[in-house]
Order: sequence, then structure tokens, then C-alpha cells
Amino acid sequence: MAIKEGDFVKLNYTGSVEGTIFDTTSEEVAKENGTFSEGKEYKPIVIRVGGNHVIPGLDEDLAGKEAGQEYEIVIPPEKAYGDHDSSLVKSVPTNEFKEKPAVGMRVTADGRQGVVANVVGKRAVIDFNHMLAGQTLNYKYTIEGVVEDSVEQAGAVFDLFVGRELEMSLEDGVLTVILPPGITYDQRYMMGKGMAVHQIFEFVEEINEVVLKESFKRPEKAEPVEEAAEKSEE
Repeated sequence: MAIKEGDFVKLNYTGSVEGTIFDTTSEEVAKENGTFSEGKEYKPIVIRVGGNHVIPGLDEDLAGKEAGQEYEIVIPPEKAYGDHDSSLVKSVPTNEFKEKPAVGMRVTADGRQGVVANVVGKRAVIDFNHMLAGQTLNYKYTIEGVVEDSVEQAGAVFDLFVGRELEMSLEDGVLTVILPPGITYDQRYMMGKGMAVHQIFEFVEEINEVVLKESFKRPEKAEPVEEAAEKSEE
């Protein structure tokens, strides 16, 4: 059965520019091409077709495809990360940075993240464009299947916007999300939870209410030193 707009799907993909891979969901591909990162979890992502969860060119290509088949698409800049905008290249005094800027370094200036394109005297040229702006991208992808479970769909939306897999359950239209201790200090969670909830109401019809629930467990008491020593002697 062909994939249609509105379906939640599991998507495996590899993106490249002129043969150089910049992103992949496959650990094997990452290791083969020397882009493997220990801190990254390699797995298919769950997205809603037509939900703008991936770049427009890839999102538009998914509808009508069949699960289990590999496809390849070339995506021009206007359907990816846009053209390179010269107005987003700024000159900033080097003394504004804690660390001496060097070409290629990612930095934050004026509240935005950019890359040091050049250093001239006491000024650094910062490019605030997306690193793939102006690039034509190549994607190879496979749709592993359709995700129909409402909880899994909601979990995928939270993962996309807050970068975490959260424990959750659904009963009588109420989605209860268990928040781990300390998550309120996570800036990405605080900024993304509103959009996640908004999209859950928009895209997952079975859910009528979302409860974000913090849960704290009493820590186990440490065993007294003397008692522990006696047990070790036994």
C-alpha cells in the first residue's frame, strides 16, 4: 500500500553532498564512511508525512512511495536549507569570544550560532547561514513501515521537538507523560514541549488531553559503614 500524506512512518535515510555524507540513521553506514559518533543513537526516525518534520524536498517525496523499497532523490537548495544569504555573514570583534576564534569553529554571537569563516586582525567573520545552505543534497531513504499506535506517534513528536524518549501512557483520550527529574532545566525541552503538544493535538486524533507529570522517587538510604563492614567479614 502506498504511503499517503498524514501517515506516521519509520524512515531510514542517508544524506550526502557531492558524495560526502553529512547525516545518516544507519550505524553501519556511519562506521563505513568515518562519520560515526559515539554519543549518537542510530535508528529510524518516526515522522508524519506532510508534517514538516524533515526538509521540504524529502517530505514531499515520501507520499506515494512503498514501504520496504529504497529510493534516491536529489534536492535543490530551495527545497532544502535555502540559498546562502550574504546578509547573514557578519564581522564580530574577536574579544567578544571567551576562546580565540579559528576558522571552522562553531561559535555563538548576537544570540545566534554560526561558523567562523575567516579571521582578519582583531575581527572574526561569522557565517550564520545553515551549514548546508546553498547546497544540493542527495538522499537515499527507505520507509520501514507505517506507525499506527497513538502513543508511539505522540512519543515520536516529543522526540523530534525535545530530543528525548519519554515514558507515556494513554487512557480515555488522556496522554500522561512521565517527566524524568531535572528535565525542567533542559532548555530544549522547555522550548520544544509547547510545539510538541500542539502537534500532538493537530496530528493524533485519539489524544484529547496531555498531562506532563513529574515523578520523584525517594532515594535509597546508604547502608551504614559498620554494618557493611560486618557483612563483608562474614
